[in-house]
Amino acid sequence: MITTDILIIGAGPTGLFTVFEAGLLKLKCHIIDALPQPGGQLAELYPKKPIYDIPGYPEVLAGELVDNLMDQIKPFEPGFTLGERAENIEKLEDGSFIVTTNEGTKHHAKVVAIAGGLGSFEPRKPPIKNISKFENKGVSYMVKNPESYRNKDVVIAGGGDSALDWSIFLADVASNVTLVHRRNEFRGALESVDKVKELKDAGKIKLITPAEIVDIHGNGHLDSVLIRKNNNPDEDFELHTDHFIPLFGLSPKLGPIADWGLEIEKNAIKVDNTLDYQTNIPGIYAIGDVNTYPGKLKLILCGFHEATLMCQSAYQRIHPDKRYVMKYTTVGGVTGFDGSKKEAPKAVVKAID
Repeated sequence: MITTDILIIGAGPTGLFTVFEAGLLKLKCHIIDALPQPGGQLAELYPKKPIYDIPGYPEVLAGELVDNLMDQIKPFEPGFTLGERAENIEKLEDGSFIVTTNEGTKHHAKVVAIAGGLGSFEPRKPPIKNISKFENKGVSYMVKNPESYRNKDVVIAGGGDSALDWSIFLADVASNVTLVHRRNEFRGALESVDKVKELKDAGKIKLITPAEIVDIHGNGHLDSVLIRKNNNPDEDFELHTDHFIPLFGLSPKLGPIADWGLEIEKNAIKVDNTLDYQTNIPGIYAIGDVNTYPGKLKLILCGFHEATLMCQSAYQRIHPDKRYVMKYTTVGGVTGFDGSKKEAPKAVVKAID
């Protein structure tokens, strides 16, 4: 069983920043996320999309913001359970919680912070009648381990950043990569579109547009896909493949969290914003886009603010006999759990003194 002070559900920007604020209070964090990598929507849906409302950054790419947040929390050594969904929660007699994932991984924490953005993400599946029969048998909706595609034939469907980025990445891993998109134009970053076309011209990616996968075949494991060009059944043809990866984005849902006894309003978790963003269950907080309260704004910077206040409340819950005296990082610096410290500049300290 994994034991921690604060269990964070959701590895998006709000969840990641919670690790930093908790670390300043010497509280240990562990994060659960259904996606195979940290970053939430920023990493999975639009890593190259510019964001303009992060203080101190006139413009920052979504993926770059995730990288910076990961660097910021590194001194506090958070744990991660990735590619698993928080499924069940049990409140113990001492007020702590055990959260179990869909894979059976158990986590014990004194405080639970739900920072799941818009909820857990479920893949948008293509309308292929027998696709569920081949899930985990050649059909995957996200890339968890790129090495599993080493020297294999791979077909990717989609026209966004994920489809483009994974086509580019797997071009150096798989034997053959075929990208199928129903339009000639792509929705992803222009740089990625240009790179895919460059790899196509070099013979490292096969690009089929406008086209879509209309059927899949195999005996116990995927063996081939049926591709329809120009929306014309007369142009159908079969293509052998070991793996089919439809990347049509993710649909946000509260998922199992909706059954935890929390007060829900319009697919969001109601919290008390007058103090600490706690839910109707003491010890469970909800921060970021997953929560709702009067005047709520679904902005990343609002999630950062909510995480900060939540951590102060969590400290008092975990250490009811202690009084925390807040110190500005410009004065005290940042000390990691490994003893490393970023000192505050002496000139700044002198000026404040």
